[in-house]
Amino acid sequence: MLKQRVITAIILTAVFLSALFGLSLTHFALFIGAVVLIGAWEWANLSSCGALGQRIAYAIFIALVLAGTASAAGLFSAGQTFNPVVVKSVLVAAVIWWLIALFLVKAYPTSTALWGHPVSRLAMGVLVLVPTWLALVYVRFQPQGTWLVVMIAAIVAAADTGGYFSGRKFGKHKLAPSVSPGKTLEGFAGGLISNVVLVALVAHLSGSSFLTLLAIVLPTSLFSVLGDLLESMVKRHAGVKDSGVILPGHGGILDRVDSITAAAPVFALALLLSGWVLGQ
Repeated sequence: MLKQRVITAIILTAVFLSALFGLSLTHFALFIGAVVLIGAWEWANLSSCGALGQRIAYAIFIALVLAGTASAAGLFSAGQTFNPVVVKSVLVAAVIWWLIALFLVKAYPTSTALWGHPVSRLAMGVLVLVPTWLALVYVRFQPQGTWLVVMIAAIVAAADTGGYFSGRKFGKHKLAPSVSPGKTLEGFAGGLISNVVLVALVAHLSGSSFLTLLAIVLPTSLFSVLGDLLESMVKRHAGVKDSGVILPGHGGILDRVDSITAAAPVFALALLLSGWVLGQ
């Protein structure tokens, strides 16, 4: 199983980096859109809508919402100049949603009264998936956007890796026992410390302000954990271990990108509000 996981991880990394650095801006947007639609296919199943027709209908619905969002944001305009008002509105709404999600996770299983119905879970899927697409595409379109997207992935990886090893070594106090019994406060702290180290490294290599980077990276790291917990909560309610089977040894697409669904909108909103550029 470990060998299979490693091979799959290497292939996924190669595909992602090839798309990020090798595709044009428009084709990268389409690539991320395809990933999101696979996520929509899986989310429909997590929402007790596992019939083929239901899953297809939900994926088509998400595709239409993505197209509408792209048009409103200016992606189809001449020069592909983003409308900052639309982008900001979507990202702010996404961050508000994730703050609500924090309440839902902390209150689980009591909170299922608010989101347990299939229609409610399908609506949650829109709030999870669509801002993720817009955030990643918006960041990619920025100056040095490829490296900024890599930075999002690095923040998530640092939080996950640091959390895993510190949790195994020092973990005693459960972070969200009803949702993810394996996560601990010590692991959570380890993930944050790992990202402080990441900030120091990036600041040193790029000449960026340490404090500015810290103000962007730490909230992104915090929310990345929430993305993981939300998907764990929905899977637990659905009674499944993985969101899908498309990735050997890893499960589904959502199992790989759950942290990014929360991290990317926070990072993108921080960029939009601060005007920060790598190297400043």
